[in-house]
Amino acid sequence: MKYGVPLGLLHPDAWKDVAVAADELGFESVWLPEHLVFATDLSLAVYPGTEDPGIKPTTPLFDAPAYLCWLAGLTTRVRLGTAVHLLALRHPFVSARAFATLDVVSGGRAICGVGAGWYRGEWTAAGLPFETRGARLDEVIEIVRRLWTEPVVAHSGRFYRFPEVAFEPKPVQRRLPVLAGGESAAALRRASRLCDGWISMPHTVESIRPQLARLGAGVPVTAHAYALGSPAEVAAWAELGVERLIVRPWTRSRDAVTRLAAFAAEYDVT
Repeated sequence: MKYGVPLGLLHPDAWKDVAVAADELGFESVWLPEHLVFATDLSLAVYPGTEDPGIKPTTPLFDAPAYLCWLAGLTTRVRLGTAVHLLALRHPFVSARAFATLDVVSGGRAICGVGAGWYRGEWTAAGLPFETRGARLDEVIEIVRRLWTEPVVAHSGRFYRFPEVAFEPKPVQRRLPVLAGGESAAALRRASRLCDGWISMPHTVESIRPQLARLGAGVPVTAHAYALGSPAEVAAWAELGVERLIVRPWTRSRDAVTRLAAFAAEYDVT
């Protein structure tokens, strides 16, 4: 089993130290979430399935690929991923360039986790129709794949059109992995049809089973497993086909490095 660390569940002041500790302790990956902007109108921010806003407008936001580039210079082996990047909120050139840069400066350690997003407010603020976010994302995934691999690319699609362009440098990885987040039917189809795997929301072994049944066999799965109980439970995740667990062994940011070290020893991460 591979183990990842969710930096977004920490105070940003702790990201550097936790990423370096994860690298040294043998964790496979660290992950950052992202939003582009928060609107102050909280009526646009009710999280699906709840009656409460899912954001606080004063929360500091960072450009995830840019921040991961900085962490790449402080680490040597840990992979650097987004969970998830709102790929379709930018022109494809912008995100393709960001992740190619991350992959080059990290020596081939980038993972591009993407999602359509749930938060209508930032789509409205960006001047893009929220209802088209899934279709836009599908088109952008196809475009960035081509930019990362083909010598020259021209495109004429539903949302994007551009003449033949060159795009260099290419990522170090022959196929920079793109993982799809989200648990809707469309998101699960995206994971199996267009991407290199699926990233779940937080789950237990039991609660993730319906999503895996809908996903189908053969799709690599990364699961957020914040309630992981013991090393004995890992085998049950593996039997379900999960290849990576993103874990949160701390309750307070100040304890994160200490708790990561204890988890690494208990779960034989190294």
